Amino acid sequence: MSDQIETPTEKPSDVVRGLYDALSKGDVPGLLARLAPDVIVDEPLQLPYGGVHQGREVFVQSVLGAMMGYADVAITDAEVFEGAAGVVGTLTGTLTAHATGEEFPLTMVEIHQVEGGTVRKIDVYTKNPHELGAFYARAEAGIR
Repeated sequence: MSDQIETPTEKPSDVVRGLYDALSKGDVPGLLARLAPDVIVDEPLQLPYGGVHQGREVFVQSVLGAMMGYADVAITDAEVFEGAAGVVGTLTGTLTAHATGEEFPLTMVEIHQVEGGTVRKIDVYTKNPHELGAFYARAEAGIR
């Protein structure tokens, strides 16, 4: 008889739910714990932080740093769907520009590849990337 306690493996959808929970709370260490060290995040090119980013630290600096550097992010709803091709997450919320108080409705769909209890890749799609890019340009310039 073994003294080892077997813990159930977390489902990929639970990993993504944990990621979204950490994001909504602003819990960066909790967020990083859900990402693989070499995670790849592919953001729409129209955004100031658009492009392919590899690695947790790069994600925090290039994506989260840019995203939250000019606006507060409030996630109002997150849904997670697991299927054979991976995990799909939908996020809705509001961005509020630090400099002007302008609010922008955020709608995103993300496709996650989860392996070994961490997110290895995220493909991000926004409902209106051109308008979101313009919001960030206004927020950076301090104008509405």
